[in-house]
Formats: sequence, structure tokens, C-alpha cells
Amino acid sequence: MRLGVLDVGSNTVHLLVVDAHPGARPIPTASQKSVLRLMRYLDDDGAISEQGVEAIVTAVRDAVRVARKSGIDEMLAFATSAIREAANGAAVLARIEEAAGIHLSVLSGSDEARLTFLAVRRWYGWSAGRVLLFDIGGGSLEIAHGADEIPDVAQSVPLGAGRSTIEFLPDDPPTEKQVERLRKHARGLLSDTLRDVGGIPEADHVVGSSKTIRSLAKLAGSTEEGVGAEERSILKLSALDDWIPRLARIPADARPALPGITEDRTFQIVAGAIVLSETMRAFKAKVLEVSPWALREGLILRRLDRLT
Repeated sequence: MRLGVLDVGSNTVHLLVVDAHPGARPIPTASQKSVLRLMRYLDDDGAISEQGVEAIVTAVRDAVRVARKSGIDEMLAFATSAIREAANGAAVLARIEEAAGIHLSVLSGSDEARLTFLAVRRWYGWSAGRVLLFDIGGGSLEIAHGADEIPDVAQSVPLGAGRSTIEFLPDDPPTEKQVERLRKHARGLLSDTLRDVGGIPEADHVVGSSKTIRSLAKLAGSTEEGVGAEERSILKLSALDDWIPRLARIPADARPALPGITEDRTFQIVAGAIVLSETMRAFKAKVLEVSPWALREGLILRRLDRLT
């Protein structure tokens, strides 16, 4: 079957069209992405402004047109933290359904963590043992851990790269004081998270997913031998920490000249790097592996599982 997966996130509205059937890897056939950076459209009351709502509606309409032209059999459409936490989230969802003719399911933070973990587990396989997962979105950081397809721990922390940029790094480039304030804030939230989840067994693999982490791995990471002839991308905490001060001194409009830094992530990549650094440090992870699969693939896999 041909599936469309529409992800209305904090940074982008992203459509992925895949050909998929149970027991096989989903094959991408089309993609459509609109960069929104929704956090910049939040007013003082936490509501998405009219300009922001119009931008979302336009992006969703464009994605729906591409999906229809691609001949999809079914659309899996969802929204994450930006709309989930907006003061006018319900009204925004109603506007989207009325204007674009599509209903968005709203995923909770723990739903995001569990679905992303499912995708990572399937990618790495059962032989990977215990997996500790970090996924940095625009609005939230998801953390999951376990040895099965359903994680024992699935937590969402309000440490997304876009949110952290808006709240702590208002200058471009940010000041050293702003960077340190974000580090201190992240340490506090992660300390609370560790206390909430209690002790977790040591992981056999620490894995990072999301575009932010893939970008940072291209900038500061390396590759090593993986399964068969494939190479796997890894990112060491020491290399990440070496890059953060340099990255923070470069204006956002100049960062796309660096390896892996795309224009849709350039404004929030410093915050994403700081959050990842503090997360790895909090969980005593010196190196992580980078998964090419994340939330969208998790939704596809769950849908295929229901077919069987």
C-alpha cells in the first residue's frame, strides 16, 4: 500500500510518501517539506498567532496536494508539541480540518518516545539488546529505554531545539552567558527526569534520532563499520563539546556553509547541540549511534503491524 505520513511539528510540516507492506522496509517515493519554526509565532499567552495559523494551513494544503498526486491509499497525519501545547491548539486543529480537509491526531510526548523507539528497535534489531534513545525535536526532547519494542521508559522533556532557542538564545549569535543559562536549565530538567525514572540498566546501544542529531553527527561525528558492508554514523560527546563554542560564535546565516547544517535547522542547531551535550552527560553517554529512522517510520511500522 502507499502511505502518506504528515508530520506537523514545531519546526516543519513534513510529508513523507512511502510504498509499504508488512515484513518489508518502507520505500520512500515522495517528500514535501515546509519550514515554519512555529515557536516564533507564539504570543505571550502561548497561543499560535493568526499569521502562524495561516502558515500551518498553507503548508498542510500543499502537503495534501502532493499526497493526492502521489496516489496514496491512506494518510497518517499527526501533530506534536507545538500544537499540543499551544493555548489555542484545539482551534488550530479545527481550522486545519476545515481548510485542508484533513484531521490531525495529536501525539503525546510519551507517544512520540514510544513510536520513535519502535522505529529504532526495528532498525537495529533484537540483537542490539538494551537501547537508550534520545530524540530532539523543535519543542521537546524524547528519551526512551528498553530491551523490547515497547520501552520501559518513555519520557518527554520540554527541551526542544526551537523552544530552547526562543527562550534562552535570543541573540544571533548567542552570548556565552546565554549559552551557559541554557546549559544550566537543561541540567536541571534532566536531573528531574533522572529522578522521576529512577535508575535504568546500562544500555548496550545509545542511539540518537531526529534531523537535529543527524545534522550534528555530520558536523562533528564520524563513521565506523556497521552491519555487513554498511557504515554507521556515531557522535562522541568530546567532539560535540569541541564544536559547540565554535558553532555558537557563527551567525545563523553563515552556519549552512558547515557540513550537515541545513537552512531549516541553522537557527536552532546551537540549542540542539547544547541540549544533546547535557543529555549525553546526564545519562553518562560518551558516544551515541545515529539512527536514520525516527518518529515517522515508527508510525508507518505501527500501521503495518495492525494490517497483520
